[in-house]
Amino acid sequence: MISVVPANEASFDDLQTILGTRGEGWLCQCQRYKLGPGEAFRNFGVQERAQRLREQTRAEPSSGLIAFADGEPAGWCAVQPRPAFTGLVRVFKVPWEGRDEDKADESVWAVMCLFTRAGFRRRGISRALARAAVDYARSHGARALEGYPMRAERPVPEAMHVGTESVFADAGLAVVARPGKRRAVMRIDF
Repeated sequence: MISVVPANEASFDDLQTILGTRGEGWLCQCQRYKLGPGEAFRNFGVQERAQRLREQTRAEPSSGLIAFADGEPAGWCAVQPRPAFTGLVRVFKVPWEGRDEDKADESVWAVMCLFTRAGFRRRGISRALARAAVDYARSHGARALEGYPMRAERPVPEAMHVGTESVFADAGLAVVARPGKRRAVMRIDF
């Protein structure tokens, strides 16, 4: 059985269990798109990134959702108002190419990370998190939710962290743009 709760209703240890002790999840601590102007990812060690994530997940609303499979921490979804992801807003091309969007619109939320813990993959965790992200954003007043999955016939390592088109489509999002060969912009309006 899969259950999903806001990260501020779970322990930070649960989230760290999901991210692991090595690999991309552990290294990033979901901070790549959270750094402010002038901050460089390489200048912040893993401990500093983890501390920032701890503070972000304690907020209300929380900066994400945690999935449990049969009571075990199994997955993480970073979902917030789009401007909270300062790196996304600063990006020149993806996801903005061909779109006339107000990047600072707080009523549009974004999913920037869908991460499933090793040993729990291919069990529907990402799909459960994407569906929960739709409900979470809607319940917090969002007028839309976007995701930025990698375009791949079969999952590739990068797609494991941003989701796939089929995961977002199952949650009700539809492709609104294809800004490049590898990326899609998917969206649901409420």
